[in-house]
Amino acid sequence: MRLYTGDLSPYSAKIRMQIYAMGIEDEVVFDLPLAQFFSGRLKEFSPIGRIPILETDDAIIPESEVIAEYLDDTYPKKAMVGRDPIERANVRVISRIADLYLMNNIFMSLSQANKETRNQGVVDLLMGQVSRGMGALEAHIAADGYAASDQLTRADCTLVPALFMCENTVPRLDVPSPIRSEGKVAEYWRRIQDNEYAARVLVEMARGLKARLDGTEQKQVAEAMASAKREIGD
Repeated sequence: MRLYTGDLSPYSAKIRMQIYAMGIEDEVVFDLPLAQFFSGRLKEFSPIGRIPILETDDAIIPESEVIAEYLDDTYPKKAMVGRDPIERANVRVISRIADLYLMNNIFMSLSQANKETRNQGVVDLLMGQVSRGMGALEAHIAADGYAASDQLTRADCTLVPALFMCENTVPRLDVPSPIRSEGKVAEYWRRIQDNEYAARVLVEMARGLKARLDGTEQKQVAEAMASAKREIGD
């Protein structure tokens, strides 16, 4: 299998964390198609045009939740969706909160990072949805152990990148991190960073954020696009 991914993409990070935790890393090739992604040509490969994308011998699979389900179905003995119906439901609830209320709204809000062109009304609306999601997360997250139970699940794989975004990108909007200093979410965030798989994707995301902010990513994109043009010319 080949996973089209990117360091900073939280949707990609959640799949990488699942792959690491399931112990199937040796069966997946990781690829970052910089030229295709930033030129919009990724749609030639997958109509949605966004990472992550999983390529198998038989199919092209987009969308992180669909990929996560596919990995669980493909490796049922290593599946990370929970042990019983209630636990599985909670795993999915937490994953949806992280995806829809946290990551999606944060992504949309980052278009307002520039103070000179910022529409504060847009920021307030989207951050209100993030705050709503954090309140729901506080109600659903486990008080100890992992996000949904006493074992690592897909809920953790989705939530870790989402909380990274809360802590590291929301302040760029001149808004405090939505992770409060106290409460179950704050305690979880302190605990989970010691997990080896979480720590690994957090390092990757921090590397991606640094490259985005210091211009390294822009240089890499320019080099990748220039290389792609040379290959087409040859």
